[in-house]
Formats: sequence, structure tokens, C-alpha cells
Amino acid sequence: MKKIKSIHLVGVKGVGMTPLAIIAKEAGISVTGSDIEEEFITDEPLIKAGIRPMVGFAPDDIGSPDLVIVTGAHGGFDNPQVKKAVAENIPVWTQGQAVGEFMNGKIFEKKISGISVSGTHGKTTTTAIIATILSQSNLDPSYVIGTSQIPSLGLPGHLGKGKYFIAEADEYATEPEYDKTPKFMWQNPEIIVITNIELDHLDLYGNVGQLRKDFLKFAKKVESKGRLIICGDDGENRKLIKDYKGEVTTYGFSPSNDIVIEKISQIASGTFFFVGSKGTSLGEFYLNLPGQFNALNALAGISAGIEIGLPIDKIKNSLSKYKGAKRRFEYIGKLSSGALLFDDYAHHPTEIKKTLKAFHDSFNNKKIVCIFQPHTFSRTKTLFEDFVNSFSNADTVLIADIYPSLREKIDDSVSSEFLVRKMSTLHNSVMYLSDIPSVVKYISEKNFGQDYIIVSMGAGDIYKIQENLEFEKD
Repeated sequence: MKKIKSIHLVGVKGVGMTPLAIIAKEAGISVTGSDIEEEFITDEPLIKAGIRPMVGFAPDDIGSPDLVIVTGAHGGFDNPQVKKAVAENIPVWTQGQAVGEFMNGKIFEKKISGISVSGTHGKTTTTAIIATILSQSNLDPSYVIGTSQIPSLGLPGHLGKGKYFIAEADEYATEPEYDKTPKFMWQNPEIIVITNIELDHLDLYGNVGQLRKDFLKFAKKVESKGRLIICGDDGENRKLIKDYKGEVTTYGFSPSNDIVIEKISQIASGTFFFVGSKGTSLGEFYLNLPGQFNALNALAGISAGIEIGLPIDKIKNSLSKYKGAKRRFEYIGKLSSGALLFDDYAHHPTEIKKTLKAFHDSFNNKKIVCIFQPHTFSRTKTLFEDFVNSFSNADTVLIADIYPSLREKIDDSVSSEFLVRKMSTLHNSVMYLSDIPSVVKYISEKNFGQDYIIVSMGAGDIYKIQENLEFEKD
């Protein structure tokens, strides 16, 4: 990497790519990137980092960089810019490989201790919590977090002076067409966190057993030299532990875990919970997010802090500074009609259920309007019945058209209209509104008052409704 003076990122606006671009920029490397013109949540952090993506993928736009990094979207290895790089013998790394190489210390002149956060749900929040705990403890870690702005940290990528490198570890394919290797296999950390194991990427995994085997293979990377921190409440995690021979710390609500949430209470703005470890009380902690699932994410962060030797009081104080992340239970503002608008990235049935329950428990005196945009045809089709039964804690559900992934083909055998028809047999108030303008029109006309919570939800662009709604002035 000492010879690499310039990097070009193809699909730089991707939430996995933007943090890499920022880290490279902070390392003093010249960074360019290309993507489509459409606005993304990563536009703001890229601009703040001084990176302005070129529009489109014209081959000549890459110039002559020392390295090209490519994502699985936009054609992957078939992207014209990537093809040109290969033809000109310019090294090409995938996003997953790049995270692994960065974690291995390729842009540092020092030893790196990697902390990888994996699991079907909660990766971004847990990674951001661990990064916040270490940052607030003056350890100045490096990190790669798949989102936009993070109030307690700033930009989603950072090249720290400390020895720790924290990264999300994704089970999806390195390159969907040509390399099915799970992306997390490129990482070689000293600590691995596994939040949960559940089928999500249905275009890659046929069954949960296959998925668990890949997680076990990843976990074995620390079997002889590090520690696995894993939620012991998850059934698939417990199966994995039986086949794992290394040092393990389990966390969760069950008393059988090593680190346990013993008591929990919620208010609208956050969660208080007491933690115990092997019969010893660690005291009360506070997280500025509601929801039991977020308390579990925080407990994973607490466990990581304990593993690296941070004092409990420092962990408590640092955790209290975490204010959430973009598109994770994010409060947008109060509409002029009085309703509170939130936005969340939940796109899997399990995430939807847990997130809506958290809203219900935190705002039990208000009605909930959930605006959901399904993400990918493959996920919607395979988990169709699970989606149908995921919205019981919402009083009204609005379903927008499926947001297709750039790495999949259209599938006319499934649609949001089909989903609404099936949901209508179980839910009193559910309707199909095809696009963002239709949703904005409906919300504006309904004039929801202060007794309502409105939640936009999904991994696509449904969050953009906020750009056309009227908010109460400060």
C-alpha cells in the first residue's frame, strides 16, 4: 500500500464503499469515485470528506489509479470501468477484500487489532456502538460502518491513530456473479461479534444450515488466537457454539449467558438496563435508543469493551454518548400537523417486528403509521408470508413498490400489490401506494396529529418522503 498513491472506487456511494473512500482520503491517498446520479444518504459524508463522485461509469473517467475498488452493484466485475482497469493491469479489489486488506494493516505502519461485527441483524448499530465506546475512551480506533453520519462519531469511516480497527462483517457474496465467497472471509480479526443468524440474502443462501456453516467458518478465524463474542439467546448461534472450540463470551437476556441483561426499562428516548456477569453486578447502563434489540446490540458493545480491558465506568459513560446512526430508529422531526416522523432501515421481517414493537412500547399512547418499501424481489418472494405477519404493532400500514437491488433482475411473480392483498385479510388498515409522491400526498392529506408516530421503513429510498413533507418550524 505504500506504493498506492491513488484509488478509484466504482460505486463509491454504496454504504460499504463510502467509509473506505474516507479512510483512504485520511491516509493521504488521492481518491476518486463514480456512481449513478441518484441521491444517496452517503452524499453528505462524501462531500464533507472532499470526495465528489463522477456521474456514470465511462471507462476513461478512472484515469490511471494505482488501485480500483469495486462493489457488487453496477455490474460488478462487468462494469466498464473495472474492465478497463483489468485490461490495463491495474489491481482490482472488491469492497469485501478492501475491508480485509485495510484491517490487515495495509495502509498502516503498525500492528492492527481487528474487531469484526457480523450477524444478520444489528451489524451497523453494534459496530457504531463499539466504535463510540473506544473513541470516547480515547483509543482513537479506525472503523468502517455501513451508513451515513453517526452523531457520536461523525463520518462513517475513520483512520485512527489507535491499534483497533472495527468493521462490519457481511455474509453476502464478494461478487455475486463471479465470486460467492462471503465478504467477511476477507477479514482476519482478533475479536468476532456475532449478533444473530437468520436467512436474509435469499439469492445466495438456500437454507439457514448453509448460512450457519459460513458463520462458523468465519468464527474459526479466531478459534486459536482470539475471542468470539456471540448472542447466546439466538438458536442458530447456540448451534454454532457447539461446533466451536475457541474462547467464547456469550451475551443476552438468558441467565445462562456470560454477560446478562438482568432488568430493563424503556422511555421514549432510550433504555435503562442492569447488567450482570457470572453472579457479579456490573450496574446500570443507559442507551439513547429504545428497544430490547438495541439493548442487545449495546450489550455486545459492552462485552467487546470488557474483552479489551476497558473499566466498566468508562464503558458506561462512553455508551451514554451514543446517539444512534443514520436510518436506525432515526428521529427526523415533527410534522406541521403534529405527528412525529422517524426513519429506519429495517427490511427483514424480524427487524420489522422488533422495530415496530420498540416504537409501540416507547410510544404506547400514540398510533403508529408504518410506510414500508420492500427491498429486493428475492427477499420479498421467499419471505412473503413472514412479511405478511410482521406489522401487527402498526395501526396503519402503507406499502410502496418493491425497491429492486442493482444486482438482481425484475421478478413479476411477486409485488407489493400481492403483499397488500394478503395482508388485508389480517390487518384492518393496509394499502398500496406505489411511489414516494403518492405516499407524500396521502400523509399530507391525512394531516396526522400529535397522537401519531409515522415511520418510514426499508433499505431503499423511502426515506426521501421527508424531503417533501412540511415540518413544524423551531
